[in-house]
Amino acid sequence: MEISYKKLWKVLIDKDMKKKDLQAAAGISWASVTKLSKGESVSMEVLMKICKTLECNIGDIMDLIPEENEDN
Repeated sequence: MEISYKKLWKVLIDKDMKKKDLQAAAGISWASVTKLSKGESVSMEVLMKICKTLECNIGDIMDLIPEENEDN
């Protein structure tokens, strides 16, 4: 499965925040922000900090996208 954080970037736009604002407000490392930007996985702790900061649920900031050739 792939991870998409497109919803997170939309929430940031809606709240008029930049990535550096999120990083500072949530108390996450810049490495975590870089991973998010690349669509890489981050720890649940990082996701929980982001959700707490943005006052949202995890489904509001990310999607899991099944790969086309993935068997269920």
